[in-house]
Amino acid sequence: MDFSSKLLENAVYEMAQLPGIGKRTALRLVLHLLKQPERRTEDLSNAIMKLRNTVQFCKKCHNISDTELCEICSNPKRDATLVCVVEDIRDVMAIENTGQYRGLYHVLGGKISPIEGMGPQDLTISSLVRKVKEGEVNELILALSSTMEGDTTNFYIFKQIEGTQVKTSTIARGIAVGDELEYADEVTLGRSILNRIPFEGSFNNN
Repeated sequence: MDFSSKLLENAVYEMAQLPGIGKRTALRLVLHLLKQPERRTEDLSNAIMKLRNTVQFCKKCHNISDTELCEICSNPKRDATLVCVVEDIRDVMAIENTGQYRGLYHVLGGKISPIEGMGPQDLTISSLVRKVKEGEVNELILALSSTMEGDTTNFYIFKQIEGTQVKTSTIARGIAVGDELEYADEVTLGRSILNRIPFEGSFNNN
């Protein structure tokens, strides 16, 4: 792709580093921004910089937050004894959109994947296990995607808390094997949360 401007080329290159954005889409986005009022571009730039410089991670659940405790963890109406374990913030948003869940979350920050160099030590599993062993949780819902990496992570967590009195469940298989939570429709995902099953039964039947 030939560019008449080095500034344009640099902007397209940086935009194309975003996931799912190829060079042609990046060029279309950059040209769109050039046509917008200067204020619109400044607002976008400021929003991204403010996000990058001031965003926090909730000290309790590791969700992205504006404050030390996210809005979900600080809400007294949520059931603090029920914790749903998810991969990242996109899964929190997907489950929240169902309107069917009133507990808290624990965001792992990924899944165990040796191929990608992601081990248990790279996730927030240790703080989850500590939370369970300190008696804060009555039920743990393992809501990772039903992929090999998700199932491996679920089983690892299950073994880490084995022997505690905490009930461990997993979302019902209304979510097809191999599907990511963020792409599931709200009705299916909501029913999968409500109709969750004991985790032991989920792998004994496989």
